Amino acid sequence: MEINKIIQKSHISADLKNIAEKVFQSQRISVDEGLLLYEKAELSFLALLANNIREQKNGDYTYYIKNIHIEPTNICIHNCKFCSYSRKAGEAGAWEMSMAEIIEKIKHALLKGISEIHIVGGVHPQRDLYYYAEMISEIKKIAPETHIKAFTAIELDYMFKKSEKTYSEGFEILKKAGLNSIPGGGAEIFSENIRQQICENKSSGKIWLKIHEAAHKSGIQSNATMLYGHIENYSHRIDHLEKLRELQDKTAMFNAFIPLKYRNKNNDMSSIQEVTVNEDLRNYAVCRIFLDNFNHIKAYWPMIGKATTQLSLSFGVDDIDGTIEDSTKIYSMAGVEEQNPLMTTENIHEIIKGAKRIPVERDSVYNQLRITN
Repeated sequence: MEINKIIQKSHISADLKNIAEKVFQSQRISVDEGLLLYEKAELSFLALLANNIREQKNGDYTYYIKNIHIEPTNICIHNCKFCSYSRKAGEAGAWEMSMAEIIEKIKHALLKGISEIHIVGGVHPQRDLYYYAEMISEIKKIAPETHIKAFTAIELDYMFKKSEKTYSEGFEILKKAGLNSIPGGGAEIFSENIRQQICENKSSGKIWLKIHEAAHKSGIQSNATMLYGHIENYSHRIDHLEKLRELQDKTAMFNAFIPLKYRNKNNDMSSIQEVTVNEDLRNYAVCRIFLDNFNHIKAYWPMIGKATTQLSLSFGVDDIDGTIEDSTKIYSMAGVEEQNPLMTTENIHEIIKGAKRIPVERDSVYNQLRITN
């Protein structure tokens, strides 16, 4: 067995051998062990452990979804230093989509067989809970069976407060309108010290966690994210992952975890050099190993590019998001190579099969729709 080969290698420390034994026996690793993996483990060692977990949970299946991203506005009350996307009202590059424009975009995407409508945007100062509930209701009129995954915890925090609703009350209104799940954006790094430096006016990490817990209590599943590769260190990452693991122990309502790489173009932190592909892969692997109660780790291909996405499938990743329909600007405005984020189903199959994996089209909650051998 591969584990015996690992343990026999003299250059691997006793601590790393112990972690390997835990992983191969499906035991949880500690915070200190997660930090040790970040700091000391070789990339090949991490790949072996992460891939073992990935194959235990999902075999060679690699998931994707036919989806469209709707970004109603990039006008935002916040001034996050890492953000290349947001604008103030009247500023060059600001946009506000009308309801008619949103509906037209979705009608076009429905003809291509999408199964998910993903909606996130800026925290617009004038738009409240009822505005977005109406938006969802209008979308459901033309797409009653299509899953709507919408609004980060940061957007939700603002719209609930603006409308003077509790989290549970707000979620009930959105559920009645047709909301099916929420994405994981806005988590950034939970460390308040780091948040003070990169997004000081944004909802806190504690609020993010409370909103997702409230969503779960309302029967609304969600995803989780972490923004990495800026001013945080490995201890901040592990602290972030631990808080997610604890909430997942409590609710079991997170569908997937998505590490999001900081991209440095056109924002107030552009002097920070982006981390390497090796660091991307290290991060995917450690996240896969540490988050033992998450079934899926997603590589968001518009953010890291198609080549790194394919590599990530050997480092614990089992999901590469979806076709996107050339409808997201959040990362293209930050300088990623995928300036027009669009992939056909055939493109996705090529990436997955090129990594010796099996493409599986899924719905938003990981029901398998189509397996392509």
